[in-house]
Amino acid sequence: MELLNIYNELKSNPYPGRGIVIGKSADGKSAVTAYFIMGRSVNSRNRVFVEDGDGIRTQAYDPSKLSDPHLIIYAPVRVLGNKTIVTNGDQTDTIYDLMNQQQTFEQALRTREFEDDAPNYTPRISGIIKADNGKMNYAMSILKSADGNPDSCQRYTFAYSNPLAGEGHFIHTYMGDGNPLPSFEGEPKKVEIPNDIDEFTDGLWNALNEDNKVSLFVRFIDLATGETKSRIVNKNN
Repeated sequence: MELLNIYNELKSNPYPGRGIVIGKSADGKSAVTAYFIMGRSVNSRNRVFVEDGDGIRTQAYDPSKLSDPHLIIYAPVRVLGNKTIVTNGDQTDTIYDLMNQQQTFEQALRTREFEDDAPNYTPRISGIIKADNGKMNYAMSILKSADGNPDSCQRYTFAYSNPLAGEGHFIHTYMGDGNPLPSFEGEPKKVEIPNDIDEFTDGLWNALNEDNKVSLFVRFIDLATGETKSRIVNKNN
């Protein structure tokens, strides 16, 4: 699979929707993840990321403009021991709760399906990183309709053991803009991962479509110490 420049990937797509990146820094020292949200409606754009314990949550930037919290307000990132969970919806809580009961990432997601936002039936995308004793592995999942038909839920999981330095994977909800919005197709894209968190944050934010981008979260996890560095960028400040 071709190793892609993620900034170019984002610049070429005005509406990838919500996206998750997971990989290993180029120096091999950090597990890296990023999550972004975009929006076309007033309700979707009226959001910010805020810190919430070890993770983050979304909240309304202007509560008076919040018309429907359904599918809008959730915790995209939560931490369970040495595992970091990143998703585009409240399945974060499903994964956290069921893995805390000794179920697997895949088992937890079998209890969920795509979002109920007809006619888009937005895919639920999820990722999990395990970082322990200087090593890491990760998995990504997408739950999607059958090419827009909600009668069937298609579940795909992709697992990556001992990822190579400087490489990661990128999955997002939509192939591009449209009405209805076309769901992501294929396996996660292989992308370059840099060493510097600020370089990565700035590069991602600047590559996202100016009109549609809403918020971005980036985290580097030191594989030797477990220490984390995080960045949050919100269009609404």
